[in-house]
Amino acid sequence: MAHTENRAIRRVLRREIAGTIGLLTDEHDFIAMRRYRTFAFDDHTAYLQQVEHLLKTLAAQGSHTTVALFDPQEYADYCAEGGLEPDAPASRTRFTAELAATGATVPYEGQPLAELVPELVDEAVRQAAWQYATTVLAHLGSCASCGEDIGRAAFAQASRLLTRILDTASPGHRHLVCSVSAAPETLVAVLHADQDPDGTTRIDETEALEFTSVLALGIATHSAGGLVMRTTAPGTADRVYGWRLRGERLEPLTAAEVFDAYCTDIESGDLVSPESDVDYCAPPDLGIDTDPTGHSH
Repeated sequence: MAHTENRAIRRVLRREIAGTIGLLTDEHDFIAMRRYRTFAFDDHTAYLQQVEHLLKTLAAQGSHTTVALFDPQEYADYCAEGGLEPDAPASRTRFTAELAATGATVPYEGQPLAELVPELVDEAVRQAAWQYATTVLAHLGSCASCGEDIGRAAFAQASRLLTRILDTASPGHRHLVCSVSAAPETLVAVLHADQDPDGTTRIDETEALEFTSVLALGIATHSAGGLVMRTTAPGTADRVYGWRLRGERLEPLTAAEVFDAYCTDIESGDLVSPESDVDYCAPPDLGIDTDPTGHSH
């Protein structure tokens, strides 16, 4: 009787434990892990199928599972820094536990792996962009003319610009994209915002922090970049408009420039049909002056 009760208790406890699975989304990364004798998989497709089966099984048991992006090079560095044996399941488990706290993760909510993998990769790219932006901003130092911390000033200016963009936007759902040209590749940040009936704007604080950091990087380094806003509200056509980044300022794009950007294939340069019920327009006046003194970092 006691043995049966213990098993029941253990089943209940398993439902209370949140777990993390480190996923090798890319076949190249999968092949890199095969050099370890204790890594028991030899086919990437079969490996993904088994992971999906495991996720479904855990979900059916009432367990919450987070999927983390497992990078073989980061794993090797982690083992070297910690003096761990990389060819050991225990080391992979410790690394995965670390990813749960600091790495790119996505909660498993029953979605097919074909949907989860792109979401996980996007999350990793987003996190890498934010980390790169914050690292650069932190090491820019002080302005030679005024002594102000350049990164901190750029972040403050980016925050002011974002606030004005949201304050002047049409009611409804707002989808804002910021892109900044940086080495080795362009950084992209996305922000979603909704407006309540009382006019209150609701945003995800993490998204806002990441978005502001990427915009601040463009401002601080005077990099080429731009922002595009799309607003959606019931009963009205979507509105699309944007700005190009000029130093510490945002320069409005004309309606024609926005139309050209949206209706041109990025890779081929060919024209594509415009969307129906979309108004490509000039942005509202932000009513903000970057620096009346003309001083620029």
